[in-house]
Amino acid sequence: MAHCLKRTGDLMQLARALFLVATLLASGPSAGAGLFEREVVFSQADVDAALARAKPLQLSYGGLISVALNEPPTIRLDGDDGRAGIASAVDVQMPGNRPLRVAVAGRAGLRYDDQQKAFFIDDPVIDSVKIPSQRKEANPLVRQAASQLLASYFRSKPVYVLRENGNLQEKTARWLLKSVRIETGRVVAVLSPF
Repeated sequence: MAHCLKRTGDLMQLARALFLVATLLASGPSAGAGLFEREVVFSQADVDAALARAKPLQLSYGGLISVALNEPPTIRLDGDDGRAGIASAVDVQMPGNRPLRVAVAGRAGLRYDDQQKAFFIDDPVIDSVKIPSQRKEANPLVRQAASQLLASYFRSKPVYVLRENGNLQEKTARWLLKSVRIETGRVVAVLSPF
């Protein structure tokens, strides 16, 4: 009987050791991720490439103003406040006037859509609008129109999509996203099976 108990104890120790090894292997090399977590990292270059493929967008607001985003905006992953920086040139046209090129800048968050397995720029907020001096009275209207244009633009254009045939971290990411953070020059997504 003592021999059977010793053997059962040895098997339990072996099982615990194997579980620990499996756990350590599953956790991978990610320094910032905890036990059973993985990190997927994508860079500024990945975001730039995704936006370069996006098509222009134009919106009209009841004949009062028309705004167009003819070139992709610039996104900066600068990590200052955990939000991405946005800079863009928006073409604005009001009835009876020539189109104006307006420079807008702001900040935005990042959103993960589990259905599409993709990351999107989310909730852009325009901090500054630079309008040629003769049109300063249009600033509030242009700011609002530019904010809506950028929100609409980013809503349907992912900046990164997890690939079915991607690396192990991307395949793991298809489990469950735990958190996303923007760091200088990159985005880090922490993933967990739980």
